[in-house]
Amino acid sequence: MNEQRAWWKEAVVYQIYPKSFADSDGDGVGDLQGVIDRLDYVASLGVDVIWLNPVYESPQHDNGYDISDYRAIHEAYGTMEDWERLLEEVHAQDMKLIMDLVVNHTSTDHEWFQRSRRDEDGYREYYIWHEGEEPPNNWSSGFGGSAWEYDDEVGTQYLHLFDETQADLNWDDEAVREDVYEMMNWWLEKGIDGFRMDVINMVSKPEGLPDGDPDKDWVGIEQFTNGPDAVEYLGEMAEATYDDYEAMTVGECVNVDPETASDYVSAEGPMDMLFHFEHMSVDHGDRWLSPSEWELTDLKAVMSEWQTDLDGWNSLYLTNHDQPRIVSRFGDDGEYRRESAKLLGTLLFTLSGTPYVYQGQELGMTNYPWSSLDELDDLQSIGKVEAAIESGEIDEFEDVQQAVRDKSRDNARTPMQWDDGEHAGFTDGEPWLPVNSNYEEINVAAAEADPNSVLHYYRDLVELRTDHEVLVYGDYNLLLPDHESVWAYRMELDDDAVLVALNVDDTETSVTLDDAARTEELLCSNYDPPSETDAALTLRPYEARVYRLEEA
Repeated sequence: MNEQRAWWKEAVVYQIYPKSFADSDGDGVGDLQGVIDRLDYVASLGVDVIWLNPVYESPQHDNGYDISDYRAIHEAYGTMEDWERLLEEVHAQDMKLIMDLVVNHTSTDHEWFQRSRRDEDGYREYYIWHEGEEPPNNWSSGFGGSAWEYDDEVGTQYLHLFDETQADLNWDDEAVREDVYEMMNWWLEKGIDGFRMDVINMVSKPEGLPDGDPDKDWVGIEQFTNGPDAVEYLGEMAEATYDDYEAMTVGECVNVDPETASDYVSAEGPMDMLFHFEHMSVDHGDRWLSPSEWELTDLKAVMSEWQTDLDGWNSLYLTNHDQPRIVSRFGDDGEYRRESAKLLGTLLFTLSGTPYVYQGQELGMTNYPWSSLDELDDLQSIGKVEAAIESGEIDEFEDVQQAVRDKSRDNARTPMQWDDGEHAGFTDGEPWLPVNSNYEEINVAAAEADPNSVLHYYRDLVELRTDHEVLVYGDYNLLLPDHESVWAYRMELDDDAVLVALNVDDTETSVTLDDAARTEELLCSNYDPPSETDAALTLRPYEARVYRLEEA
């Protein structure tokens, strides 16, 4: 049982991708004023925290994750005064604001990298350079191709685990760490409430830069994640920055299991919680471009392991700006879109941990039917497709069109659907990414007017979690682990217990559960109330139920 209480454990986080949230000036790009204009809507969800994706100065090769100035706001989003007004308005709505921290790498336009190129005042050591025209190892970029780029100006290679415009910082250099901590304290002093830390377990690279396993989709991942000094550096960061504030921290950590993650988020660890990717990999297949069918038993096993084996606090998410829409991935975006969207929300809010809701998830927004590479903006998707064509693995985009439709990060980045007007109410101009054609049916205005909408159900889920501590701090007990369509579990806290039963299938399914015979009250369901009172449950397609149980 997680006995130590904390405000961030009891919070619900709403993630805003500002470029796609709301455009206030008609240029087709979302902005800070657009977020301010829609804050009443966000507050109406009952959430406690807003996680704002990067709005810093950036050339926008990777939509802001390539930062050229950590202390300035990108012009398309507004000004620092706009950001300060946003923070003030968020706090006035009794919510908190956490910022994205991207410090594994910077843009090659950043002053640090430009000075590193010129070998000024020790700045050469700020990045990871290798003499010669040949890469020192076989590491690949997460966006396709080699992780090393030859720089004509310097005459050497530099490391970029993502796009070639995103050069990895050398965290072994003390001056780099000091500059990062100074920048973080600058933001904390401005009043932010914490950080979401991008690929933070990549900051420590192994000595000698050894080769990685060439058979892995991301070659070198076992080398450049969880490096020899990663936990130590993050502990130093915590002590130098956010430990002095009542801040919330969540680190995006690639290639971790519960045991490894516990080093980062245990009571003695440097972060409050982390995002892992194990449950996001159940449909990956051998390669990003060749996803496989996923099985409920696999998803259950992974998420159950994180509920029971992690020494620390869980973060709960099923989608974000880097993942497909959950109803298209784990539900049914056709006949049972509404029911499956509600079921997946029920799962998110009835496990122990802090739930993260990504913009549009509360509407049941779906993936976009991409038809050409020209429609895409996502560097990852474009890079992997182009690399596959160049290597001869495929001949053209159409060979992997379905994989891109299933996996592209742009699925989550299509504009927020506010109403059935032109461009879904996102902008008066031409949107930077196409609006999903189903916006006339799936939008905020329609959902507000429909008492049976996914939106209203999400509001009920936030209230349910707030009213029942067992759904926050309870112990998880998996039932029917091998059932191929029903996910059932019991949450227990002292004398309080609830039963959650989810039919993750488009056909009616019957199961027998001893706990079902002692149900006391139906707390939540995405269908009309059922009539069962004994151990047998008949669950309709994508039906979700949450019961309070009598004391055993």
